[in-house]
Amino acid sequence: MSDRAERAVEGFREGFNCAQAILAIYGAELGLDREVALKAASALGAGMGRRGEVCGAVTGALLVLGLRHGFTDARDRVAKGRTYDLAWDLSERFLAAHGALLCRDLLGCDLATVEGMAMARERGYFRERCPRFVRTAAEILETFL
Repeated sequence: MSDRAERAVEGFREGFNCAQAILAIYGAELGLDREVALKAASALGAGMGRRGEVCGAVTGALLVLGLRHGFTDARDRVAKGRTYDLAWDLSERFLAAHGALLCRDLLGCDLATVEGMAMARERGYFRERCPRFVRTAAEILETFL
């Protein structure tokens, strides 16, 4: 595992959400201020604000992918297509590694409910599963940078 991936996992273990953990480490290398990165990704944890949607590690990685390979000319269809292809590839690799993209499917519980959050905490999902998701997203992201 790369040093950056390990630092992202450590960021998650310190208490940042999975999207913040990815964006703060990789975004800094692409010119994004750490504080801005942490703020920008703060609502993406637990599948977009505990909605259980796409894993924050994946959305954080997609933000980094955009910083590195994104387009700035709305008319540049080639660049837009290339960026979307890279995003598709990244998410497909994560899906292949874990069988799901959605937080609720990855964890097997719904963090939007009191019961689901209690289940995740009691079973140690935030200590055991989520760091693996951050690590996987970071390692996949490394291949695009």
